[in-house]
Amino acid sequence: MTASLVLLTPLGGLVALGVVPVLAAFVLAARRVDAVRAALRLEAPGADRAVLVSLVAVTLLVALVAVQPAWEARAVQRVRTEAQVDVVLDTSRSMLASSSAHAPTRLERARAAAIAIRAALPGVEVGVGTLTDRVLPNLLPSPSEESFDATVRGAIGIEQPPPASTGVTASTLAALAQVPAGGTFAPTARKRALVVLTDGESRPFDPGAVASALGRDPATALVLVHVWGAREAIFAADGTREAGYRPDPESAAALSSLAAASGGSVFGERDANRVASAVRKALGQGPTARAGVDRRRQPLGRYAALGALVPLGVLLRRRNVFRARSLAGRARGL
Repeated sequence: MTASLVLLTPLGGLVALGVVPVLAAFVLAARRVDAVRAALRLEAPGADRAVLVSLVAVTLLVALVAVQPAWEARAVQRVRTEAQVDVVLDTSRSMLASSSAHAPTRLERARAAAIAIRAALPGVEVGVGTLTDRVLPNLLPSPSEESFDATVRGAIGIEQPPPASTGVTASTLAALAQVPAGGTFAPTARKRALVVLTDGESRPFDPGAVASALGRDPATALVLVHVWGAREAIFAADGTREAGYRPDPESAAALSSLAAASGGSVFGERDANRVASAVRKALGQGPTARAGVDRRRQPLGRYAALGALVPLGVLLRRRNVFRARSLAGRARGL
């Protein structure tokens, strides 16, 4: 692994040029004042130098923020050649439920869990899909963790796309039977795992039929993540509860029956590491191949922005002191 400092927007440093005339004027004025003080044999206060240093520091730090420095680590990426994972998130309307009007919704928690699960599966191609009354792919299995995270954060939304059917419960776990033959997995992926993050609130379905579809060669291991709360509700924008929704107490049983029929497992939404362990166990060991270079960047601009607060505070304090002295001088003159 190698690492280096990179500038994401180097031309942003040009913003510093706009402050150069101001600094030049300040320095010219300071020299003239120094000349007058020297002629009158007055001691030069250190405060003016502090103001100049603070102005320069603010300018340099703002320029540093503008160029967006980042610490970039690069490593050769190797991935399994015969194993893939598909992570499917339930996007039915019931995934809007939360414990309070301001608490994270089920979908938001599912997004966070999916990203955590992906982070615990290095060296494997992982895709993203959505589940309502059908399963649709958003990202085919990819070695890029960055692409996965961006897809989960930016392309996964409630009923996007909407289910084909309507009703209080429009989603169905029966749709998972579509995955093995749906083209999500590459033909070369002989070892497959399907991770489903769902509240389990489904129309009636046949667990045996889903298990039969997942069991066709090459078999697809099923790992279910239950994102649900018994006291959750769907809240309107004004904070009121939606009267037509009630959490389905049979959701856990539905997932358990599906896991039992397919030889899969069920975990809670906070069990990302256990989910990843179950996936790794299902995939076992296998050959790997180089899949490019993995780049991870840690932005540093925020630290420069925080650092700019120090000299800015010096400038504000100097301004306040000058203003207070001016007011006091006017008061004595009156």
